[in-house]
Amino acid sequence: MPGRYSLFWKLAVLLVGFCLLMIALSWTWGRQMETRTAFLSSTARATLEAYAADAEQAWRGGAEAAVDAWLAGMRRREGVWVGVIGHDLQSLGSLPLSDAESQHLTALRGVDWPISRRATQPPWIKLPFPQDATQGSLVIELPQRLMPQRHVTLLWAVVINGLIPGLLTLLFCVGLYRMLIMPLNQLRHQANAWRANQLSARVASTTTCRRDELGELGRAFDDMAQRLQRTVTLQQQLLRDLSHELRTPLSRLRVACDSEVDERGLRERLSREVDGMQRLVEDALQLAWLDAEQSPLAREPIQVQALWEMLVEDACFESGWSADQLQCSLDGSCWVLGNLNSLAQALENILRNAIRHSPAEGVIRLGGRRSGSLWVLWIEDQGGGVAKGELERIFDPFARLDGSRPGDGGFGLGLSIARNALTRQGGQLWAQNTDEGLRLLMQLPAATELIAQGYKEHTLRDMGARRLPV
Repeated sequence: MPGRYSLFWKLAVLLVGFCLLMIALSWTWGRQMETRTAFLSSTARATLEAYAADAEQAWRGGAEAAVDAWLAGMRRREGVWVGVIGHDLQSLGSLPLSDAESQHLTALRGVDWPISRRATQPPWIKLPFPQDATQGSLVIELPQRLMPQRHVTLLWAVVINGLIPGLLTLLFCVGLYRMLIMPLNQLRHQANAWRANQLSARVASTTTCRRDELGELGRAFDDMAQRLQRTVTLQQQLLRDLSHELRTPLSRLRVACDSEVDERGLRERLSREVDGMQRLVEDALQLAWLDAEQSPLAREPIQVQALWEMLVEDACFESGWSADQLQCSLDGSCWVLGNLNSLAQALENILRNAIRHSPAEGVIRLGGRRSGSLWVLWIEDQGGGVAKGELERIFDPFARLDGSRPGDGGFGLGLSIARNALTRQGGQLWAQNTDEGLRLLMQLPAATELIAQGYKEHTLRDMGARRLPV
């Protein structure tokens, strides 16, 4: 069934309204034309009723002689047959009715009767005396001047059956054009703008603000244009930044090759620079893939405490930190709904970033709280934080805020990869400053109690075995 704001209902209302309007106008104007062309006008009726009153007055004033004189005058005036008859259908004048005239009296019409358009002879009209209809009636062959105005029939037919329906149909087409064609033209202009590499073009707000299917299509076009523009911009920026980042290790390799370094030292330098370039290329390709791949990831309940313990083990091995420096205030009740590999990679990147920018004796803490159907998790370091205006820029690719935080290393891709990974599984990532350093907050859907119960058999070793290399 179409929705409340569906285009179907708008078209249905427009079509039904147009049909009802055409029917109403056709019926109203048809009746008016019929009255005008098939019935006597009010002037003609008044004239005939006045004649009937004069006939009654002549009959009451002088009987047959007065009636004969009045009839003679009427026949000279109108040039038609006129008679005054009694209730027995006999003439009230001195001259009796002929057989033809008597035959006509069997087909008399009232003054308010319709007159056929196909009649070859004028009808005979009967009008009873106004004061005493039982005494007599006036019978008159309808004069031509009192006949309905047949000459306007063709004009009215053209106006009613041609001009007015044509104008209404034109208005109906204008309504359809504004409702359907104008939004489609805007979408066509949008597509042509994309073809001309004008990715910043957007559909007009008159279309995107609509609540029907065309408005939804316009908003989808805008979203698609925004995503396309963002993807192209990211690819261009990624290519520029990648070429810039590769230039430094390549320069060092050139210097090492040209210098008189012993073979062992040269091999170590080459190995170190190649490893750095490999990590850079892998991270850049992964970031590009995460940005281009927009389909949602498969999700399952994950116990955050167990995942953190697994990551802490790896981080301590890589960095030389002790497990006491990587603290977790969450217990086993913290279950989130996410993708194990993607969530582990995001937490690992955030943890590595926190270790890189914290002092060697610092402490990193994982905490969280339940907020309705969501879990808000955070990782705090002691790296001194960043400027308030830079809190969002740290998630941009290759963003490294020199001088804002102690420490070095990395290529500025870890937090970008983490944000993309969390977004693909229905989460969010943002940053806040604390008194000691930076707090990175993650929001993820909470796993329901029943679902989490079925996964409690997953131990730390199970999760580590199921996590695939990324």
